[in-house]
Amino acid sequence: MPETPAEDLLRELAPQVLGALVRRYGHFDTAEDAVQEALIAAADGWPRDGVPENPRAWLITVASRRLTDLLRREQARMRREDTVARWVLPEQWRAPAADRPPADADDTLILLFLCCHPALSAASQIALTLRAVGGLSTAEVARAFLVPEATMTRRISRGKQRIRDSGLRFAPPTGPERADRLAAALHVLYLIFTEGYARTAGPGLLRADLTAEAIRLTRLLHRLLPEDPEVTGLLALMLLTDARAPARIGPHGELVPMAEQDRSRWRADQIAEGVELITGALPRGVVGAYQVQAAIAAVHDEAPSAAATDWAQITALYEVLLTMSDNPVVALNHAVAVAMSRGAPAGLALLADLADDPRLADDPRLPAARAHLWELEGERVAAREAYRMAAARSTNLAQQRYLNARAERLAGDPPPAG
Repeated sequence: MPETPAEDLLRELAPQVLGALVRRYGHFDTAEDAVQEALIAAADGWPRDGVPENPRAWLITVASRRLTDLLRREQARMRREDTVARWVLPEQWRAPAADRPPADADDTLILLFLCCHPALSAASQIALTLRAVGGLSTAEVARAFLVPEATMTRRISRGKQRIRDSGLRFAPPTGPERADRLAAALHVLYLIFTEGYARTAGPGLLRADLTAEAIRLTRLLHRLLPEDPEVTGLLALMLLTDARAPARIGPHGELVPMAEQDRSRWRADQIAEGVELITGALPRGVVGAYQVQAAIAAVHDEAPSAAATDWAQITALYEVLLTMSDNPVVALNHAVAVAMSRGAPAGLALLADLADDPRLADDPRLPAARAHLWELEGERVAAREAYRMAAARSTNLAQQRYLNARAERLAGDPPPAG
């Protein structure tokens, strides 16, 4: 087999091994603990002893032994027969030996659907997806979201307990439920990417580890469902957005807005791949929100300069997106696009309609957008106050510094005409 860094290999194999154990034995929560212990053993031993000839079978064997120990220990504490019987597989769950499943890909997809079950909170869905499907340790997930490891441990434990108590079978959902579970999985992957690209709190703007993991998992989902246009649309959206990341941060860690970015630093290979994906997905049938967002990102990325951006087309695409979702952030972005294509007053009028939306009450994006448009109109005092309001609402230090700097720049005398 080709040489692969051990850490990357373990991340790739983690959902396959967990899927194989859950398919064979059931009990997602205990199987997940057993797989984590097998991954720890591999991470400790493989760099010293070398990667086994069949690493997947090695992991399944170690995890199966650990799972057996855990189940036996649990059975020893159980006294009532009906409780003990929960550890016995129902006939419809029986499958080939765990190290010889018919299709690894199906197990990974089922595992993703299980982690994104609607019975779980969004926080639990994200944490379980990163740990069970992404192969991250609890400590890594905790660091990603700036919470103590003990807090993340409780969050993951509650999620696993909820799955166990729900009695869910390890089987692919069918009919309308499948569409709902796929939508939930896409939303979880989108949230992971968004937190990485525009982190809500902390000192920096980006978490490259989270964006990379979201893209990796979405690529995996795209390989499993290559004909699904919304899966393709989400992957395209991530690639087209992440392509701008190298130019989004200045030399001192400061935010660089898109209009001022050095576009030669954008990742051309990701833009080409994203454009190809969305171009192929749009004609397939019903167009979804991720496809429209990817199309907007493609228009931005293909413009040779900020001045050459086709804002009329972006405005039209946002108007399509508004028909799909009552999302105030979409309405806000539409207002900015209108301002850029039809003039700042038109955009400000639309922003005024959003002022009373409770979903934006503490969001820094509304006053930041209003400040930008007022600045374009030459309303320096109003723009300065709005920038300060946006900075006060933001919980990201880099964003706060950027917004306060914009406000300070407007505090002096206006530049001479011409």
